[in-house]
Amino acid sequence: MSLFIDSAYESLIKHGEELCGDRVEVVRLADSTIIVLADGLGSGVKANILATLTTKISATMLKEGADIYETLDTIINTLPVCKVRKIAYCTFTLIKIYDDGRVYVAEYDNPPIFIIRDGVELKVCKKELKINGRSVYESKFYVQPGDVLTVVSDGIVHAGLGNIMNLGWKWENVMDYLKRSTINRNDAKSISQDLSEVCFDLYGGRPGDDATVVTIKVKSPQYIDLFTGPPKDKKKDKYIIRDFMKGRGKKIICGGTAANIAQRELRRNLKVNLDYICEEIPPTASMEGIYLITEGVITLNKVVEIIKDNKYNNQSEDGATRLAKILMDECTHLTIWAGKAINPAHQNPELPMDLSIKLKLVRELAELLERSGKKVNVREV
Repeated sequence: MSLFIDSAYESLIKHGEELCGDRVEVVRLADSTIIVLADGLGSGVKANILATLTTKISATMLKEGADIYETLDTIINTLPVCKVRKIAYCTFTLIKIYDDGRVYVAEYDNPPIFIIRDGVELKVCKKELKINGRSVYESKFYVQPGDVLTVVSDGIVHAGLGNIMNLGWKWENVMDYLKRSTINRNDAKSISQDLSEVCFDLYGGRPGDDATVVTIKVKSPQYIDLFTGPPKDKKKDKYIIRDFMKGRGKKIICGGTAANIAQRELRRNLKVNLDYICEEIPPTASMEGIYLITEGVITLNKVVEIIKDNKYNNQSEDGATRLAKILMDECTHLTIWAGKAINPAHQNPELPMDLSIKLKLVRELAELLERSGKKVNVREV
C-alpha cells in the first residue's frame, strides 16, 4: 500500500540572534521523502552556515542517488570538530522514508527520534556505525498509517533550563507530551507548531538556544475533488460534472454557479444552510453526494488567507474555515476542476482586485498546498 508522508517543521531562534543555527531540508522523490535536520554548534551566522552545509550536502547526495553510507561518510568527513571541546561543529538526523513504509534513520549527536504509534512509544533497534572515529546510530523499521515521527534539536529538550525547569524539559518529558498531544492531531504542521509553542513558553518567551521540531505524520492517501467556476464552454457542463463525480475523492463545490450546474446535471436538490451565519463569509449549502458546498471567490480568498496564517484549526464553522481545515487535515491528493468562464459579478470595480481573478486564487491555493507536501492537479476547463 502506498502511504502519504506529511511533514512539517517549526524553529525558534535563540533570543538576541537573527539567524537560526538549525536547518531543515525536505526533498520529495518519486518513491520516498528525504528529511535532514542539522544543528550547528552554538548559534548565529556560524551555526547557520554549518547547518546549511550539512543539510544541503546530505539531501543533494541522496537526491542524486548516492548511497546512504557514502553520504554519511562525506558529511562526517566534511564536518570539523571543535579542538577545545572535542565535539562536532554540527550534529544531524537524516531520515529517508519510502512510500511503502520503509524507514531509514541516521542520528549523529542529535536527541533520539520520537516514534509514536497509537499514543504509545514505538521502540526500534539501533546499530552503531563508526565513521572516521565518530559514532552514528542507524535504525531501519516500517511505519503504518497514523504513526508519528518527531525529530528535535537539543534546544527543545533543554527548554526551560535555568528558567522554569532547573534541568530543562528532558527527552522523556517531551515523549510523554507527544504521546498525549498527537492522538487527536491529523497533520504534521499542528503537531510541530504545538510543541514549538510549548517550548517557547518554557523559555519564558526568550529562547536560550535555537530549537527546531520536525514532524512526520504517516497517512493513507486521502483524495479531494474540488469543482469551482463554470466551464468556458457551457456545452461541456455535463461532461465536467460527469468526470468530477467519477473522481475517487470527497466532493467539494465552490461557487454558486458551479453548484447550480451540479444541481441541474445531477438532478439533486440544493439547500442553503442558514444554521450558521458569518458576516464575512457567505453560507454553505448541501446536496446529496457532495461533502461541502461553499460560495466561490470570497470563500477561496479567505481560505488562502487562513492557510497562510495557519489558522485552520480554530473552531469556526464558516465555509472558509471548514474548507481550509479539510484541505489541510483530510487531504493528501487534490484535483481541482477550475472553470475558465468569466463571471460578470467578479468584474465589479468596487471588489478587491484579487477577487476579480478566479484562476489566480486557484493557482495560489494550489501552490500553498503543494508547498505543504500535498499532491495537487489543476484542470482548467
